[in-house]
Amino acid sequence: MSRILLTGGAGYIGSHTAVALTERGHEVFLLDNFSNAPRDVPDRLRRLTGHDFPVIEADVRDTATVSTALAGLNIEAVIHFAALKAVGESETDPLKYYDSNIIGTIRLLEAMQAQKIRRLVFSSSATVYGQPDSSPILEDAPTRVQNIYGRTKLVMEDLCSDLARTGILSAVVSLRYFNPVGAHPSAMIGETPTGVPNNLMPYMTQVATGQRPFLNVFGNDYDTPDGTGVRDYIHVMDLAHAHALAVEHILAKDVSLTVNLGTGKGISVLEMINAFESATGCQIPLNFSPRRPGDVASYYANPGLAEQIFGWKAVLDVNAMCRDAWRWEAKRAGIDDV
Repeated sequence: MSRILLTGGAGYIGSHTAVALTERGHEVFLLDNFSNAPRDVPDRLRRLTGHDFPVIEADVRDTATVSTALAGLNIEAVIHFAALKAVGESETDPLKYYDSNIIGTIRLLEAMQAQKIRRLVFSSSATVYGQPDSSPILEDAPTRVQNIYGRTKLVMEDLCSDLARTGILSAVVSLRYFNPVGAHPSAMIGETPTGVPNNLMPYMTQVATGQRPFLNVFGNDYDTPDGTGVRDYIHVMDLAHAHALAVEHILAKDVSLTVNLGTGKGISVLEMINAFESATGCQIPLNFSPRRPGDVASYYANPGLAEQIFGWKAVLDVNAMCRDAWRWEAKRAGIDDV
């Protein structure tokens, strides 16, 4: 059993990773400022797993508080999720993203250095590739970020890699994942966006529950088979399992890596809507809107390195993604007959 700290641990991917790590016998600590996560997540995790999850309530930018809180905990590795993640918002408020994501990572690394924590798994993003030359995308593809969010993720990767290269960190694994969707099949944890959702699946589930009148599809004139954007959607539990394997890998081998996490299959927005309607029986009214700044037409992963290094590949299909996302949102909306 290892002691693992999850920054942003009460958030969407962090909470599901907490479950995956606990199921594999690790002791998990959560660090979160709860700016974008419900305060009942640690209790939900306890009821779901039967384990307690100690919480450090702090902002990663507060080096002194984080360092003091970590003192004596014997944390062996950190998985760094804490960051802002909305592409559109990053374009309208770039300084907010540079502050939260880049400065936040610097301050976290300072706290880790103070406490001699030298292993890090970093939550990166496929947005660092920008508009790729072709798909599926390999890890050595050029990085051509086309939005501020992607820029911050690439800078964060470089910060972490530099600390590994200079020996301050013993190992860093940057996980570039594509489009997480779904929820835990228990419907006890899931995605809880603040305000208007920025991603397809949570917006679609809110339309299905009647919270929103229709789904905005941003762009239907891309150079794709049906004109809508093509993405590599991955179930959040597959993603969580990959994080657990990644942290176990660096605990065992202290090797730095950059790894894609995706299914290797591209699905258009319209295809995902059709899959959701088929899996749930819900009809989703649509409205086509102009493209969003910073969005790209199509990208999906070549996930072969993750299988080669970690023995990991995505196993949950699009039906499970839609079904579990719908169960979670329906439960939140008080709909019981799903």
